[in-house]
Amino acid sequence: MDGATFPTSIGTSDPTAIRLLGQDLASDLMGKVGFGELAFWLVAGRRPTPQETRVFETVLVALADHGFTPTAIAARLTYLSAPESVQGALAAGLLGGGSRFLGVTEDSGRFLAGVLAAHKGPLPGDDEGWDALALAAVTEAREARRLVPGLGHPVHKVQDPRTPVLLAIADEEGLRGPHLRLFEAIGRVHPRVLGRTLPLNGAGVCGAALADLGLPVDLLRGFALLARAAGLLGHLAEERRRPIGMDVYMTVDRNATYVPDED
Repeated sequence: MDGATFPTSIGTSDPTAIRLLGQDLASDLMGKVGFGELAFWLVAGRRPTPQETRVFETVLVALADHGFTPTAIAARLTYLSAPESVQGALAAGLLGGGSRFLGVTEDSGRFLAGVLAAHKGPLPGDDEGWDALALAAVTEAREARRLVPGLGHPVHKVQDPRTPVLLAIADEEGLRGPHLRLFEAIGRVHPRVLGRTLPLNGAGVCGAALADLGLPVDLLRGFALLARAAGLLGHLAEERRRPIGMDVYMTVDRNATYVPDED
């Protein structure tokens, strides 16, 4: 339609231009701003620093495995049954994992933010202080029979390989903030409360890193979904090259034993 405009709070599209974040999409952003930087900018309402961009994109890469680990079955079977509908397979893959994988990033960030918000007085200045805060938080969660998110991993039983890398990068960039420090402290003290040692998993450390970047806790699941899409697209491409969707179906679905949820 002549003269039609479609304004939103972050941009406007009209017959001759697309404005986004106060910039001309074609001339100011395309080829000059990376996708991770743009995603951060859209959410935070400010352009990230190079240091923030590095940590943020590290998180997106770290969570890409959530696109090929839990979603492979759903995406492959959907693509196999409806190969003309790639978007259907994407939807199945993105949603199929549910909260078990996508939710850990959000749950960890929310748990850490809640502990920090409830803390009275200045934040700790050394590991001993952080350990005391973490010990109290883990003890309270244990007594309330609540899960401490970010602990344990079904594959990486001793150490999630992503965790030390993200911590080191955040440290290099001067962005090892209170959420990450509290998360590290939980890793040190939780065996004293839970009676066993669990690794700090990658989804949890990503939640802490995103919270330290000042991104809204309510949107942390969305960043996990964004990262998942990369791995999922890779799986769809693999299915085109070497279809194994039916093998997955025959192995998993036909041999599954379904148990009613008592809870």
